Amino acid sequence: MANIEKRTSKNGDITFRVKVRIKGYPEQTATFTRLTDARKWAQQTESAIHERRYFKTSEAKRHTLAEAIDRYISIVLPKKKPKSIKDQKVQLLWWRDNIGHYVLSDITPAVIVEYRDKLSHGITPRGRVRSSSTINRYLAALSHLFTIAINEWGWLEDTPLRKVSKNKEPRGRVRFLNDEERERLLQAAKESLSAYLYLVIVLCLSTGGRKMEILGLKWNDVDLDRGIITLHETKNGERRILPVTGHALGLLKEHTKTRRLNSDLLFPGNTNPQKPIDIRTPFENALKKAGIDNFRFHDLRHSAASYLAMNGATLAEIAEVLGHKTLQMVKRYAHLSDAHTTKVVAKMNKAIFGSN
Repeated sequence: MANIEKRTSKNGDITFRVKVRIKGYPEQTATFTRLTDARKWAQQTESAIHERRYFKTSEAKRHTLAEAIDRYISIVLPKKKPKSIKDQKVQLLWWRDNIGHYVLSDITPAVIVEYRDKLSHGITPRGRVRSSSTINRYLAALSHLFTIAINEWGWLEDTPLRKVSKNKEPRGRVRFLNDEERERLLQAAKESLSAYLYLVIVLCLSTGGRKMEILGLKWNDVDLDRGIITLHETKNGERRILPVTGHALGLLKEHTKTRRLNSDLLFPGNTNPQKPIDIRTPFENALKKAGIDNFRFHDLRHSAASYLAMNGATLAEIAEVLGHKTLQMVKRYAHLSDAHTTKVVAKMNKAIFGSN
């Protein structure tokens, strides 16, 4: 017997989940955006089971990867964050262009490995070779599509990605400003034609905030009395609090005196005050003036994390400040806290063995 359940998502999208239960056979499920498609599938599946011609692999033979990708882009992708939508659509369309003509039952681990290696040796539109981490993101996008096809659509029994290994990713980059570089960059930022550059850099260095987290700040996000910034939209999707103290807090209080009345942003653009300012050129000019090489804007965040480590913060504390859910991403800073670790061990030894 077939049961059709109507579902409404948080953003108002409506889907129909079908369950076909017949005694003596495993339950079959699938999800559709149209009720007519749901009813048609239920009827066909029931008939096939009664006539003993229904096998779990039949759906995998009836649908191509291109069909699965189109359905995923239409139904699943819009529920994700804007940046994820943009990146994953590019990744999925690459798979569609290259192996979209395969029916799902013919997509084996060997097929995916072949095209994973093609990704590794291919050149991007920007003339670059894809990194291992980028290739792993392509695999991850395809893997989630297969998971949805198995759990929600009933098109597959298992995913071929289970037997495909990911590329080994390099250790995370750790480039931070030493004391002299930091002073030179801050001085160059003070002398910049951009009225916002100095404050933006100070906030990044003092809070560890990401570029767009800082540039996208609105005045409602800032509580000067309590000395905190509330980030509502973060990379991992969770709200995060940034403490602001000392020099950075003083600069923010001064910044309120020049607040623009036609924008809620702390750093509004010159031509469009409803969008954050683009400080890429002023930042690059400041780096040149300060004589600093091999340094990207995101390295300001690495600098903040490095300063925390060198001033005794634990990896758990650094992860909390940066907004990482696990310690894996902050292990790159472990070597910078060696001195702090030595002091902790020395204190413990003194407590149990005495000063001698």
